[in-house]
Amino acid sequence: MSVPRHTLTGMTTPVSLSADDARRIALRAQGFLGSPDRRGGVRGVLRHLGAVQLDTISVLARSHELIPYARLGAVGRPAVEEAYWTENHAFEYWSHAACILPIEEWPHFAFRRRARRARGHRWHVMADADRSCAAVRDRLKADGPLTSTELGGAKNGGPWWDWSETKIAVEWLLDTGEVVCTERRGWKRVYDLAERAVPDALLHDDIDDAECMRRLVAQAGAAMGVATRADLADYHRLKGDQVVAVVADSGLVPVEVEGWGKAAWADPAALATAPRGRHRTTLLSPFDSLVWDRPRTQRIFGFTHRLEAYVPKPKRIHGYFAMPLLAGGHLVGRADPAREGTTLIARQVSLDGPKAVEPMAAALREAAEWVGCDSVRLERLGDPKLAAALAAALT
Repeated sequence: MSVPRHTLTGMTTPVSLSADDARRIALRAQGFLGSPDRRGGVRGVLRHLGAVQLDTISVLARSHELIPYARLGAVGRPAVEEAYWTENHAFEYWSHAACILPIEEWPHFAFRRRARRARGHRWHVMADADRSCAAVRDRLKADGPLTSTELGGAKNGGPWWDWSETKIAVEWLLDTGEVVCTERRGWKRVYDLAERAVPDALLHDDIDDAECMRRLVAQAGAAMGVATRADLADYHRLKGDQVVAVVADSGLVPVEVEGWGKAAWADPAALATAPRGRHRTTLLSPFDSLVWDRPRTQRIFGFTHRLEAYVPKPKRIHGYFAMPLLAGGHLVGRADPAREGTTLIARQVSLDGPKAVEPMAAALREAAEWVGCDSVRLERLGDPKLAAALAAALT
């Protein structure tokens, strides 16, 4: 696919794309088609994606570690954490969910910080908000960065949602932008004052809401390559009407995609050259931005996926943390992994057919090596012939 440059400016009719064009554009935009940017490394992946989702589940590794691994291969896990959390390169905030974001995006979320301030409170209520917030500010100014435990304790001793006054205060200051999460340490947020953690050139909230939306829509469009209004909204959890209000000024261009049946937009850079190159074969975190939007995943890949970690075990179809298998530019299977000593266990595997056997074996072997396992054991695959073939391929 190659779209002449003159069609990208001043167009009166949208560019037409086949479904395969759109799929390849999306893969390249997300870093799965063509040579990976190893010079940019983990930070380059984060900067291009614009958001890397965090989640508590850790099977092979935590999701934010799986994201660069899926694109770059066996990046050392300590190197991943260092890339995210050193030199004020990134911060954590509410985007698609709780996400690691490039520090350059701090100004873009001013609209969300303003909205939280205007609301005036979290779902937790502080007994003495002024006193509690002042105490947190003083401690961070004197001793920060600190976890909520170091600030005085995260909970009152009850269930996880029974937060202490200190925890409520620091999360309120995080929501409204006085405090920044600069690191996860032992899965605990590490907080610092924004005035210390955010570079001076970025530490401002003077960008109005419309400009925030415009920048986030443009970023999401570049990260996805081609997208509908719903796709653009979901990436950073905006509202559909917010996208509509700014998309014409975002730099994205209208396109028509075969079979989508919805208006769509594309990044002009994604249309300038045909997506070519080597396809990555890998297992994906269910929270990977290639597949985190289930309707988009179904539309592009014809692949229905659901995280079953919170589904009762007897009702699970594919397993607790089933990871989609990407191979040849398609989603062709799933594996639900676990670890037992130095053995990676494929507790449950599903494959689209015989052609997916070798890619699944390769993906499982690479994942095992990455996390320090020296063997892979298959436990369950419903089709006996495919199970025998995969077991043989793994040995």
